[in-house]
Amino acid sequence: ALDFYSQALAIRRAVGDRSGEAATLTSIGNVYSDLGEQQRALDFYSQALPIRRAVGDRSGEAYTLNNIGVVYYYLGEQQKALDFYSQALAIRRAVGDRGGEAGTLNNIGNVYSDLGEKQKALDFYNQALPIKHAVGDRSGEANTLVNIGSVHSVLGEKQKALDFFNQALPVFRAVGNRSGEAGTLNNIGTVYSDLGEQQKALDFYNQALPIYRAVGDRSSEAITLHNIGFVYDLLGEQQKALDFYSQALPIHRAVGDRDGEAETLHTIGLAYSDLGEQQKALDFFNQALPVFRAV
Repeated sequence: ALDFYSQALAIRRAVGDRSGEAATLTSIGNVYSDLGEQQRALDFYSQALPIRRAVGDRSGEAYTLNNIGVVYYYLGEQQKALDFYSQALAIRRAVGDRGGEAGTLNNIGNVYSDLGEKQKALDFYNQALPIKHAVGDRSGEANTLVNIGSVHSVLGEKQKALDFFNQALPVFRAVGNRSGEAGTLNNIGTVYSDLGEQQKALDFYNQALPIYRAVGDRSSEAITLHNIGFVYDLLGEQQKALDFYSQALPIHRAVGDRDGEAETLHTIGLAYSDLGEQQKALDFFNQALPVFRAV
């Protein structure tokens, strides 16, 4: 993708197509963001933004502002993310970009959710949802339903969470969004686990796992393996738990998920402790501790 965008960029600059240049710079930024190289993404977005403004491309300006917000969100700079999302939102409303407006409202909800301001998050998600529905963005609608469900789950409103997850699931299936389907199955499993219904939790986790493998989402595969292990731990089947934790651990390490690695090391320690193997437990706790500190 980068190879073709780079060829396009050179030609657009050569022929003086400023609007096309800005669009291509933004696309290159998107690729770097997807690759996890957020600083490089920011560099390209920052080149695109003044060109969008210079040529009067308001929709493009809002799109780039939104994407800069996404980068700051991934970098953990939530206040900066909010600033750029707010700029994007105002423009998207001004130009009548309803789909874009809903996307940015959803993004603002994500920031407030991460900041622990769950009611504010719900407010923005609930503004986004009817717009997503109205513009026919089925996948986006399902994502917003999941976001609302996740907030209710954190607030301890598990039945409400299930209701929203169960609304999202058939939509993801209908539009063929396999990643969204797997994520929702995983979320439903976690709610059932929280409710103490471990067999139901296992059923949903086991539906999610092969989908994550099919779509190549290694990070989510590891999280689901960990979740299955945790259920077996709660059921007192420590050896089964250890089997799933041991599958999750090398994947967490391979994809660079330090949080997941630390959590899995910790839960392996707990399983060994429950089995009465305290030295092994200590070994894993001592591996987990510096990782937790590092992250």
